[in-house]
Amino acid sequence: MPPAAYDERLSVPLRWWALATMFLASVLVAFLVATPLWVALGTTLLLVALVLGVFVGYGSARVTVADGWLRAGRARIETGHLGRCEPLDAAAMRRLAGRDADARAYLLLRPYLRGGVRVDIADPADPAPYWLLSTRRPARLAAALDPAHQATPGGYQAQDSAGRRTDAEHREGDS
Repeated sequence: MPPAAYDERLSVPLRWWALATMFLASVLVAFLVATPLWVALGTTLLLVALVLGVFVGYGSARVTVADGWLRAGRARIETGHLGRCEPLDAAAMRRLAGRDADARAYLLLRPYLRGGVRVDIADPADPAPYWLLSTRRPARLAAALDPAHQATPGGYQAQDSAGRRTDAEHREGDS
């Protein structure tokens, strides 16, 4: 199997682990003062397991471009159905995930990742107009996707998504 053109795990940052460790230590100290040792240790171990499960599960999402497929979290789409791919800075991500969002879009967002990529969907049968993906390396992900579009027979047709409007555009048009 050829190596992936792009592969990234959207793991939880180290600062979250540090904050969780300090929180759990505080909980342990508070429980040691107020409860018997077995209650303090049992409660803290239960919280440690809960935090580990949440952080590992939340940080296990991957964004991968390989074998003609874009995989983002649990979703996947053939690269032949992708249109324009645009790397986004923090301000553009915030705007597209908020004010200018389209409710039909597929989102794989992580609050600890500021940058991202907007990938237009050129398949008219797909209800999602675009995918908005958080990533640590927006330019690299966009570069990994761009050659796939240009190699697609027929290429990207701008009119496939030009008729779609964001929620903000709908509100402006209705007033």
